[in-house]
Amino acid sequence: MATTTEDFDRQLEPHRPELLAHCYRMLGSVHDAEDLVQETYLRAWRARHRFDPTRGSLRTWLYRIATNACLNALDSRSRRPLPSGTVAESDPLQPFVHGGEVAWLQPIPDVLLHLGDPAGAAVDRSSLRLAFVAALQHLSARQRAALILREVLAFSAAEAADVLETSVASVNSSLQRARARLEQVGVLEDQVAEPSQAEQRACVERYMKAFEQADIEGLKGLLAHDVLMEMPPVLNWFVGRDHYAKFMDWVFTKAGSNWRLDPIAANGQPGFAAYRRGDSGAYELHTLQVFTVTAAGISRTTVFQDAEVFAVFGLAADSPS
Repeated sequence: MATTTEDFDRQLEPHRPELLAHCYRMLGSVHDAEDLVQETYLRAWRARHRFDPTRGSLRTWLYRIATNACLNALDSRSRRPLPSGTVAESDPLQPFVHGGEVAWLQPIPDVLLHLGDPAGAAVDRSSLRLAFVAALQHLSARQRAALILREVLAFSAAEAADVLETSVASVNSSLQRARARLEQVGVLEDQVAEPSQAEQRACVERYMKAFEQADIEGLKGLLAHDVLMEMPPVLNWFVGRDHYAKFMDWVFTKAGSNWRLDPIAANGQPGFAAYRRGDSGAYELHTLQVFTVTAAGISRTTVFQDAEVFAVFGLAADSPS
């Protein structure tokens, strides 16, 4: 085992993207996940002399530290849902209802996880989708950990039991309950085949063009029939092409049709930052939007209007005209 900080950091660094993804899935917060990865590294450094490579890999050892750090953190944190997992569907023209002090699920920038780069090769894109991470929030902390370890990271039942410091029977029981709960909340219906990354981005680029032209029919033509839109921190959400079109017509009437859109990537999904032209002539940051694209079209749009989310993505408050 390495005996210097530099040597040890060199061994740990390749695992950083997947550990960050793991902590993010567990907690649904980018800042919390980053803090827990740092805590994992600190704990690993302090315990480095106890690591025995003959009893398991460095990766498994790090996951044990990270998972237990997450479980401890979840003792004092509430779950981070999306509106569609907390309240009933609303009419698209209903006045906005703010969610108050609810801590919502946050999107995570692809760049933090090195998605698309060799450094992020171990990170499973499909397990980062907002709908899946939101569904994980319906599980208890240990159910969440068991499901992620077994079905996302493909650990054996024995390996998962070692990470969680419990029995194989306990892991299997937690996994069974987790699967049943996910089926109950409908996440299995969301696990459909997706187009390629290039096809998804091309679809969203067509959406962006229609958005910039305030082309309601153009937008509608890119949507799946059961498309869902939600907008944390407000509680409002709705389903269906017609509702979506009605809402977008209201948006362009209320906020104008002069927009600038900058592409972003979050949770392995395409999206954009939307800037609305204000009275000063500058384009002011309005929302960050993330899309789920299926063969049937855009099936989910999650719209964030939150300063903390904007900061995570490094978005400027305004964009030149």
